[in-house]
Amino acid sequence: MEEHYEEPILRRKRKKKIRIGRVVFSFLILFSIVLGSYALVQYQIGKSTAKGSLINPGPFEGDGIDPNQPSIENYLLLGIDNDGSGKSRTDTMMVLSWDKSEGKMRVLSLMRDIYAEIPGYKSYKLNTAYYLGGVQTAKDTVSSMFGIPIHHYAIVDFENFESVVDLAFPKGVEIDVQKEMSQQIGVTLTPGVKRLNGQELLGYARFRADAEGDFGRVARQQKVITALKKEAMQPAAIMKIPKVLGSISNYIETDLTEKDGIMRIMPMLLSGGVEIETMTIPVEGSYSFNSYRHAGSVIEINVERNREAIAEFLSLSNR
Repeated sequence: MEEHYEEPILRRKRKKKIRIGRVVFSFLILFSIVLGSYALVQYQIGKSTAKGSLINPGPFEGDGIDPNQPSIENYLLLGIDNDGSGKSRTDTMMVLSWDKSEGKMRVLSLMRDIYAEIPGYKSYKLNTAYYLGGVQTAKDTVSSMFGIPIHHYAIVDFENFESVVDLAFPKGVEIDVQKEMSQQIGVTLTPGVKRLNGQELLGYARFRADAEGDFGRVARQQKVITALKKEAMQPAAIMKIPKVLGSISNYIETDLTEKDGIMRIMPMLLSGGVEIETMTIPVEGSYSFNSYRHAGSVIEINVERNREAIAEFLSLSNR
C-alpha cells in the first residue's frame, strides 16, 4: 500500500520542481530584457548630454576571434594629445586582453619610445605609428612586432579623459600618491592617499619628471586602471554605468557599436568585476637605449624575448 501512494507523490514533487524551474528561467529572461532595455535607455540619455569627439582614427580592420579561444578579446587602447587634426602621437599604448570565461583582464603596457618597425614606413618610435597612419597602422605595428591579435580598439584624448573621470566618479578616484608631483602636469600632488579629480588623476598618470622616467609613468598608469576598476565596482556606481557610458561615448572613439559596448560591460559589472593583471614591455633586461637622427632617443628591445614574455602573459603560445 505504501508503494501505491508514493509514486504519485513523487511525480507531483517533480512536476512542482519543473514548474518552479520554468518560472525562474522565465524570470531570468525577463530580467535580462528589462536590464538591457534600461541600460540602452540610460545610455542614450547620457549620450544626449555630451559633446562630440574630435578624434579621427581612420579606418580599422581587426583580427578575427580565435575559434580555439572564443572567449578572449584583445583591445588596443590609445591615449592621445588630440589637436583635432588626426595627426596626434599616442602618449599611451596598451593592449587589454579580456578572457570572459576566466573572468580576467590582462593589461599590457607598451613603452612609447620602443624603436619599432612600422609597416609601410621607416622604423620610428612606437608612438609614431598612429601619427603616420592612424589606428590601423598602430594596430598593424603592435600585431606584427609582438604577435598579438587585435580585435577592437578604443582611443581617448587626454583633455577628454578628465571629463570622463569627472562624469563617472564625481567624488574622485582614490590613489596613493607616493611622492610630490608637480612638474609638467598642470597640478601639484602631495604624498598620501587622496581622492583625485580628472585633472589630478591625469597629472598623476602622466608624471615622469623623476629618475624612473617613462617606466614609472607606465607603472602609475597601470595603478590608475586598477583604481578606476575598483571605483566602478562600488554598488552605488554600477547602476549609473549605462548613463555614464552614454555621456562619455562621445569622448571616446572605438570600433564597437553602442549596443556592443553595453552588452560587453554590463555582465562584467553585475558579476562583480574581473581580476586585472598587468605587465610592461620591454621586460627587464631585454632593452638598451639608443639614438637616431630621424627618431631621437629610443628604447631598442630584444623583440624575440619580449614576444615570448607576451605569449606567456597572454596565453598566446597555445594559439
